[in-house]
Amino acid sequence: MRKKLATAVFIVIVLAVPHQVLADDKTAEDIYAERLALYKKMEAVTHIPWYWLAGADSYEKGIRRAKNDREEAKGIINIYYSPKEWSGPLNPDLESENPVAISMFDGIGLDGNGNGKASLSEDADVLYTFANYLAEYGYDDNNIQLGLWNYYKRDQAVNIITSHARIYRKYGTLDLDDHAFPVPLNYNYSYRSTWGDTRGWGGRRIHEGTDIFAGYRTPVRATAYGVVELKGWNKYGGWRLGIRDLSNTYHYYGHLSGYEDGLEKGDIVAPGDTIGYVGSSGYGKEGTEGKFPPHLHYGMYRDNGYSEWSFDPYPSLKSWEKEEKK
Repeated sequence: MRKKLATAVFIVIVLAVPHQVLADDKTAEDIYAERLALYKKMEAVTHIPWYWLAGADSYEKGIRRAKNDREEAKGIINIYYSPKEWSGPLNPDLESENPVAISMFDGIGLDGNGNGKASLSEDADVLYTFANYLAEYGYDDNNIQLGLWNYYKRDQAVNIITSHARIYRKYGTLDLDDHAFPVPLNYNYSYRSTWGDTRGWGGRRIHEGTDIFAGYRTPVRATAYGVVELKGWNKYGGWRLGIRDLSNTYHYYGHLSGYEDGLEKGDIVAPGDTIGYVGSSGYGKEGTEGKFPPHLHYGMYRDNGYSEWSFDPYPSLKSWEKEEKK
């Protein structure tokens, strides 16, 4: 069905999309403005709310970053299609931009800017193809989530995109790249690179984070815009929180003495928001404390569309600390 829909609507509503320019040639502000304009124009045509398109595009940007088999996006839209998906698996010309030929070979590429071509190198074509697919399921949140599940075949992908969409809808902007150091700089704290160090309690394992030592009840802050994905007790991390940001990165805060009042799973947080307090909880049954000096265990995990793995947060911490000191 999605391959057969006519693109005549674009003869009447032609998207004013400028000639494709490499994203590297634009400022961040230019990219944000152009992306948002394109999302909203596609919303007008397909009735898929712009923030859902932004959420999916942000998710795919994170996937491109995490996977080695995908090149960087050539334009400002990060949604990925392989040439075979786009042009059709049996199409002898995988670079075909003819919408009729693409449809004949069961390709999914559509003309999104009314120029008579369906091109993988045109942001409008790529975004329209994706939005048109979702529109087949409906325009309300539940049906969009159903479309996303059928597209990605992964619950976590739907959860992450939904979180992204909620954040974009709340703030109404794409310029949400700010970060904050996990504890206020006017408190006494210390840290060094401890990712990968050996840990023995509970079995031999590596340390998947950086320890930031500070006094009990030192405020712990969200480092990025995100959604609280996890809250509760773990025998290793004690009272802990997990927050997913707009790059799909999962931020883990462990050994807390407690949480900020009112903070719940599903809440949206911004950089610098207090989310909890430094403690020494963990290494035992629920409520265990004091088996080590008070500190925040801060970890970062990357999602590649199939699984997650930890990576060293120390460079990010140093960068955010340096930026905040300015």
